[in-house]
Amino acid sequence: MDKNQKGNAMQNYNIYQNSALLILRVITAAIFYVAAYIKIPFWSSAPEGIPSFLLFATRVLSIAEPLGATAVLIGFLTRWAASGLTIILIGAIIVTKYVYGIGFITPTSPGWDFPLAVLAGCLVLIAFGAGKYSIDERKKSSLG
Repeated sequence: MDKNQKGNAMQNYNIYQNSALLILRVITAAIFYVAAYIKIPFWSSAPEGIPSFLLFATRVLSIAEPLGATAVLIGFLTRWAASGLTIILIGAIIVTKYVYGIGFITPTSPGWDFPLAVLAGCLVLIAFGAGKYSIDERKKSSLG
């Protein structure tokens, strides 16, 4: 493979990588938008038997999750937003496992396998950033 072919292969890789990061951002944001939407009813009435700290955390998350999702979606401070969402996901795994006693996967209910998979996506965004199709990239190119 000569230098020109290597350059073309690398250029194709960058296109695929940037597209994959964009798709990952859209999917991650959609997951957190849905998660926040489901928490909205907790503002008007709390389910019976829910501990007060979980009710408070749920209400805070109904605000924090869409903010983080929006930042990830548009690619603004993506690494910071993904870091915040990672903390939320670690909390979700801990609550699922230790408060509710649900295993990794169960035949009757969702386990903590799904939050772990989303956490992996957030770690990819922390490691690689938002990619070319983002506000972060536009800010970087306008500064340099």
